[in-house]
Amino acid sequence: MNKYLKWNETTIQDFSPENINSLYNQGYVFTRVEKGYMNQTRSLRIDLSKFELSSENRRILRKAENLKLETKDLPLADYHWSLGKLAKDFYDTKFGDGVFSANKVKEILSTAQNFNKLFVYKVAEEKIGYAICFESEEILHYSYPFYNLEPKNLKPNLGMSMMLSTIVYAKENNKKYIYLGSFQRPTDTYKLQFKGLEWFDGEKWSDDLNILKKNK
Repeated sequence: MNKYLKWNETTIQDFSPENINSLYNQGYVFTRVEKGYMNQTRSLRIDLSKFELSSENRRILRKAENLKLETKDLPLADYHWSLGKLAKDFYDTKFGDGVFSANKVKEILSTAQNFNKLFVYKVAEEKIGYAICFESEEILHYSYPFYNLEPKNLKPNLGMSMMLSTIVYAKENNKKYIYLGSFQRPTDTYKLQFKGLEWFDGEKWSDDLNILKKNK
């Protein structure tokens, strides 16, 4: 993996929604490093007042019409080791060995950390995907998605279907912004397709995607 781009970092003690929302607005995002730790990075977000589904977005969602989303509060009272294994296997396959350990997943999901929601994606009764998120009244940070690479109910474009379902959830729940992580590598260009997308350039938010694409 490429070296993670960050301009600044901070560790907060004030976990009020107002402080967290303010820091996200300054380009900071929660990470998995430790409780309160945030990086200022090339963050991506959607201004949901400007978001509309494109024809391609609608096509993907139609194919995933049986995909259901539910949320669980973190930390989990019923954490099971299979969740950590699923995440580890996913990240090992997609990004290389050792990127996200099962022990770190267990820590994030079973103890009080930065993220307060686990988004669960189901087809029928099969849980096929998850995302570890931060949610406040104003924002939603969609992060650390992982899913079964060989689900019984196979869904094409499962990763994109999960992200789109979450964007729709944020819009329907009157969030101001949904944050989609950061733009770090050429493979992140799939995040740039959404109407209302903005990116943090180190000083301010911009909607000029041509400049952003040159930074890949």
